[in-house]
Amino acid sequence: MPAPALDSGATVFRFMSKTLFAKVWDEHTVRALPTGQTQLFVGLHLVHEVTSPQAFDMLRLRGLPVAFPERTVATVDHIVPTASQERPFADPMAEEMLATLERNCSEFGIRLHALGSAAPGIVHVIGPELGLTRPGTTIACGDSHTSTHGAFGAIAFGIGTSQVRDVLASQCLALDPLRVRRIDVDGALGTGVTAKDVILEILRRLGVNGGVGFAYEYGGSAVDAMSMEERMTLCNMSIEGGARAGYVNPDETTFAYLKGRPFAPKGEAWDAAVERWRSLASGPGAAYDDRFRLDASFVEPTVTWGINPGQSVPVSGRVPLPADVPDGERASVAEALEYMGFSGGEPIAGTRIDVAFVGSCTNGRLSDLRAAAEVIRGRSVAPHVKALAVPGSVAVKAAAEQEGLDEVFRAAGFEWRNAGCSMCLAMNPDRLEGRQVCASSSNRNFKGRQGSPTGRTLLMSPAMVAAAAVAGEVVDVRKALSPMRGKP
Repeated sequence: MPAPALDSGATVFRFMSKTLFAKVWDEHTVRALPTGQTQLFVGLHLVHEVTSPQAFDMLRLRGLPVAFPERTVATVDHIVPTASQERPFADPMAEEMLATLERNCSEFGIRLHALGSAAPGIVHVIGPELGLTRPGTTIACGDSHTSTHGAFGAIAFGIGTSQVRDVLASQCLALDPLRVRRIDVDGALGTGVTAKDVILEILRRLGVNGGVGFAYEYGGSAVDAMSMEERMTLCNMSIEGGARAGYVNPDETTFAYLKGRPFAPKGEAWDAAVERWRSLASGPGAAYDDRFRLDASFVEPTVTWGINPGQSVPVSGRVPLPADVPDGERASVAEALEYMGFSGGEPIAGTRIDVAFVGSCTNGRLSDLRAAAEVIRGRSVAPHVKALAVPGSVAVKAAAEQEGLDEVFRAAGFEWRNAGCSMCLAMNPDRLEGRQVCASSSNRNFKGRQGSPTGRTLLMSPAMVAAAAVAGEVVDVRKALSPMRGKP
């Protein structure tokens, strides 16, 4: 007997009043586990050379196949050198890791975007640009910054090696349910202020542990106005605030970006997909566990001064003194000041740098390279600064070269590199030495993150990195941009 129309309407109402997170979670739930966790089906599994070798070995030990090889896609990014990618690599360990990934993908029937093919690059760059990342799906990858894919209205999780094994074997994960915090960023961003500055400001205010147990839903007029690449930057660093995932509701900007991508639906399937994706957005009556609002007009270009991404100040600000912070933060501030060599109280602007790095899964996309190029066009890198521009994928590199951005970087004194993770982390030859200070567009400023156990990292936007490269010290990009207006 069919259900009454009223029940049907009530069901639709309940669906529309849910958050996107709840809708996607419910659609991918296999069952509730006795532990209180949810067995969640994973729509797309992304793998790379660092966290997958042991997982594949675990399958072999148990005689297990990959359950859904068509739902796993591999690339190589962390360990690849960017100066030259000729094989074999000079680093025997890097060569072995890449060869192992190639063998594993061949044996288990997994598609690999290998070096020399048309579409390799950083895993969180190629997923979106290929149209593999789509709204309404669940995505897992053995990499912390998988939350990047949430920019498309996907629920994306970074996982460990044992969980990589679980997904390969079953296409499922056992996960704790999450609460949802809505973060509204309203108003207009000022000149020289970017999505990177917005997420650094959010981390500064909410803290690096403020998101534990949460998924972050980003919205508000400033987020609505962002490009997909800006939204990816925002979601990328959700994990730095302790959040398990971060996402933006899909909209016309999302659909325009995805349309025509190699793996995006085509024809009638596209129209049906867009209709479904629209319905997944959080409804107007969606209930959130917490809400936070940020006025975009108060956000300035931002720079980290410490040893976690929440330790930052506006470029016009000063490094804090331990006495300036709550009691519970004084020890960590004192530790950061000692490591970074700050006494506290000094302005962040004027901090001398030795290295400038534009790249990473946070800020290695075409728009990031354009923003940096706008600052350095017609200028030169300071004599004492080593500067690297590293595209996030082969496709990004090709597009940038078609626009002549590589020539702009080279003319200014930057090294124009091949695609890879590069100086974001110490798994390839691009590393800091000794006590060098790096102005970096990457995502983490932990001790030793960029290769040297005493090296120091200042996180900032690509445009801010470019301005620092030219000045040889941290400067306000808003001042650096002004004289450049109208120059060729």
